[in-house]
Amino acid sequence: MEMTFDRTVKFTAWLLLLAALSQPIYTALYMLAPEVNRSPIWAFEALVFVIMAALAGSALVQTKRYHLAWAAIAMSAVLNVIQVGIGLTQFGPFREVATASPDVAPLAGSVVAFSFFGYNAAKVLLGLAALVFGTAKMAQGGKVLGGLTALVGVIAMISNAVVMGFGLSMSMTGGGLMPSGASGVLAALLLALCLFTQPSDD
Repeated sequence: MEMTFDRTVKFTAWLLLLAALSQPIYTALYMLAPEVNRSPIWAFEALVFVIMAALAGSALVQTKRYHLAWAAIAMSAVLNVIQVGIGLTQFGPFREVATASPDVAPLAGSVVAFSFFGYNAAKVLLGLAALVFGTAKMAQGGKVLGGLTALVGVIAMISNAVVMGFGLSMSMTGGGLMPSGASGVLAALLLALCLFTQPSDD
């Protein structure tokens, strides 16, 4: 199958949609059934982000415009791969060490904080991409979808940038998504809808 630019855009949209839907599922399991192993969801997200990075990078060199948005999507995917990788490989061992030796707890907390720093940075980038494609959608006549996407994109950029400055204490509440994370997820969802309806020659 030839991966045309239009197919690349649509596949990226599907991956954004999958990523946006997986995070509420993860959060719901964390809050309602914490005993359930959620590693398979992270592993699934890692695969989604790895492929998304490749597809967005491909679109970046093919597109006639919106280079900034495609660069933002590609880099957000890379940051998410790193963030998920830290969660899968570092959270468990550091938690065990911190339990055995409380003196190490601050170090374990710093690993978690670093992971969420990458999470919020990725959401800033997705917000930027949503702003660019939302504005483009408005210019194409899609005032409602475009305006909402651009607005949520700005909110995601600002709220996640603020959380990055304050650290882990603002990243999560009881394991649930803070408004910053939720705005990033919504931005990804709306961004996917914009890409699904993006003219093929763009």
